[in-house]
Amino acid sequence: MYVCVFSGGAAITRKHELECVDEEKLSITCRQLRQSMSLNCSLPVSMDWSRDIEAPNPPEPLDLQGKNVDTERFIIVHGAGSFGHFQASRSNVHKGGLETALGKAGFVATRISVTRLNHIIVRALASEGIPAVGVSPFCAGWSTRSRALEQHNVSMVKEILDSKLIPVLHGDAVFDSTQGCTILSGDVVLRKLAQDLKPLHAVFLTDVPGVYDRPPSDKDAVLLEEIEVHRDGSWIITRPGSLSLKTGVETEAAAHDTTGGMATKISEAAIIAMSGVDVFIVEAGTPHALEAFRSSSRYELSNAWIGTIVRAVS
Repeated sequence: MYVCVFSGGAAITRKHELECVDEEKLSITCRQLRQSMSLNCSLPVSMDWSRDIEAPNPPEPLDLQGKNVDTERFIIVHGAGSFGHFQASRSNVHKGGLETALGKAGFVATRISVTRLNHIIVRALASEGIPAVGVSPFCAGWSTRSRALEQHNVSMVKEILDSKLIPVLHGDAVFDSTQGCTILSGDVVLRKLAQDLKPLHAVFLTDVPGVYDRPPSDKDAVLLEEIEVHRDGSWIITRPGSLSLKTGVETEAAAHDTTGGMATKISEAAIIAMSGVDVFIVEAGTPHALEAFRSSSRYELSNAWIGTIVRAVS
């Protein structure tokens, strides 16, 4: 069985600083993932044998003879955060425009940025002994039509999992059969993988404890503990009971966010839940994130767990 993990861009990058990784959050998240994957080694065996700017000499490969690095089967998808969104918004790549010089340059610049972040994350995972493999949706043949997903390729992800490796996908700039090109959100990538592969559950990592009824910067914001999704796609808040009649939440997105921000995440989480896969939305780098990784279902979460559960009507 699989567990799908989506790390929103704001959870692992400083979203208002161009191409700036939150190294502490990324490090903690990678460590928690290693702890959740049943790696049979007391200390991580680094799989990153490449050069580093701060350490120009690559490390000596350790003798892995007799060591077991088998893992539980996780699929990791990450957003772009402060990588890619600035380039895409400045060139309007999400609206197409490959026939123009600006459109071509923006497409190239966006892909350089998002694949750079993917490389950073894969290296961080590999340093924790996680056999991570970066997968670009663009190169794997994912594409859209009028900005809606038209073609996707899950076979490569299945093959990677069957080889006991961990696929790491990301939001990407892709071809669009109507307007030339657009941005494919990591949320959409995760949604399609969850629908096709039916994981145990999906974990959305964010920079706040979960989904609130209004922007969490508002002092009166209330954490939504559970959202129930109905067959027609409508949803209601079931916990806390004081908000049970509310059917929507106020959301906000950074001006440069070309993928819809939290509103898109809630929408995609609801679609995933309708396919029978529970979604846990939780703050990255916290004990609650680790618990979400380790739990096989929502029933295993402790009473102390803080986050949002999005589930279909049973």
